[in-house]
Amino acid sequence: MKYFFPAIRTVLLFTGLVLSSCSDSWLEPDPKSFFAPKNVYVNEAGFQAGLVTLRKNLNYDFAGNRNPISAEYSYSDIAVSGFQSDFRQNTPSNSQFLPILSFFTAVYEYIKNANVLISRIDDIEWPREETRNMILAEAYWHRAYWYYRLVNTYGDVPWIGIELKGTKLDFQSTSRDAILKKIQADLEYAVQWLPVKPGALGDVTKGAANHLLTKVYLANTEFDKAIASATAVIDGPYRLMQSRFGSYADDPVRNVLWDLHRSENKNNPQNTETIYTTVDRADGPPEAWTAGAHTMRLYTPSWWAILDATGNRACNWDTRTGDTLGIGNADVRTNNYWHYTIWNENGYNWKTTPDLRRADINWVEMTEILTCRSGSPQIGLSLSKDYFSNLADTVGRWYPWPIYKTFIPTPNHTQPLGGQSDMYIFRLAETYLLRAEAYLWKGAASLAADDINEVRARAKAKPVAVSDVSIDFIFDERSKELYIEEPRHSEMVRVSFIIARLNLNGYGLAGFSSKNWYYDRVMRVNHFYHPPIFFNFGFQATLEPHNVLWPVPQSAITANTLGVINQNIGYAGADRNIAPLETIQD
Repeated sequence: MKYFFPAIRTVLLFTGLVLSSCSDSWLEPDPKSFFAPKNVYVNEAGFQAGLVTLRKNLNYDFAGNRNPISAEYSYSDIAVSGFQSDFRQNTPSNSQFLPILSFFTAVYEYIKNANVLISRIDDIEWPREETRNMILAEAYWHRAYWYYRLVNTYGDVPWIGIELKGTKLDFQSTSRDAILKKIQADLEYAVQWLPVKPGALGDVTKGAANHLLTKVYLANTEFDKAIASATAVIDGPYRLMQSRFGSYADDPVRNVLWDLHRSENKNNPQNTETIYTTVDRADGPPEAWTAGAHTMRLYTPSWWAILDATGNRACNWDTRTGDTLGIGNADVRTNNYWHYTIWNENGYNWKTTPDLRRADINWVEMTEILTCRSGSPQIGLSLSKDYFSNLADTVGRWYPWPIYKTFIPTPNHTQPLGGQSDMYIFRLAETYLLRAEAYLWKGAASLAADDINEVRARAKAKPVAVSDVSIDFIFDERSKELYIEEPRHSEMVRVSFIIARLNLNGYGLAGFSSKNWYYDRVMRVNHFYHPPIFFNFGFQATLEPHNVLWPVPQSAITANTLGVINQNIGYAGADRNIAPLETIQD
């Protein structure tokens, strides 16, 4: 489909375990105003305000340039970082382009916010015990959400489960297993007390708790429990969207997947697939805005820099076309496996597949973009590679992308970056794929196929045969369904630990840093790591087995003068590690 759309454009604290002085606590609250915890958590309204802060924290994953979710894809099986493709440059002391280190520090700030609420829950008299328990349950959920991300990014990390009120310089790493067991217990409590339906937009529900609990059960290899918690979601007040709905429902050219991923439809009451989202509205008060999702910057090529025969840009971003396609920067450069190979099934290819997730209307092919510069001799013709002086220049400028996922209007910025938008955190399609994974680990491939086919049927894809179901197939399916929604690297790490714990296919926990499923899958399907190896901005695509886990910031390790925070094996400083704590005592 040709893309020349009507105009629609209108116009955080953890620099180390200790900040600048070793006399300051790692996560000690430093109130400067009336909004200190002792002045906020004095009644139910104060605790509700605390929950609002926790909900806002969730925007961190999806908002701004080179945000954490984009980093999750930059070092994955389906993409490479356009600006720092050599992971060796991400050291415990340096991460120039992506939040490899700053993610660690930011997440502990969000955990601190949850801990303050949790620690003060009984500082007041509660007229209704149910209200107290529901607020505590949501705070547990938020803390569990971030710890789940930490342990599937860095492995063993310090556990902090209470509000810190004084200097603390003796943190120690706690084992990933111990943390997973703790957040499992917290989420089991949360499931009991959270509501089935939200009282207001942003409230965490029982479905969101069961969905996250499913992931934790999987990580703990408690597969029967994972099946039960996923089933509780699937049998709950959720259904996969099968029919047109929302803002584009009357557009006969579009389809249900386009509808599902429109910003304004993600929390539309008609949308029965939404389990939980962030909340970020372009029409909200300016003080509530994030920097925007940047989906039209991070995940799309620099199509606007392609030249015509005169050496001028054929169609710049500040045009009607740019309003829809955005000002792409190829920060996350997706690969041929995801663009093409993954769609080769049942006799189809990427061009012929009936799968709506690769439908022409939902994707942009470069030749569908028309030259739009007034005066260009190619005006009205498709963009062309013919005028590149060096075909190497095409790497960040010429590749297809799923516009149904990336298109977000940007009314509050002069450039079409991808603006404020609610973003899916959990969606029912993923719940089906999580239960399929649990069935697969149990050896019930037929039941796994049934769940996968629920998702595929909605996308008009042909059913998968039971004999073709594998963990690799499930991750192929996740990439088709959950692109720029799931934290891709974290989920691959979770599965890598499961496979190692089960001692499958020659993997084991003892040699995890030197042999793991994550690294082997990336090397198997991501052509950027094979000749001709991806090379951009002076960096050559390089990934090593120990990069399955990211480096713990050296600033955190060094400032912790009375304890030991471990470094992941393969990074400088790991020789000073000691055994992590295996129990949690708050």
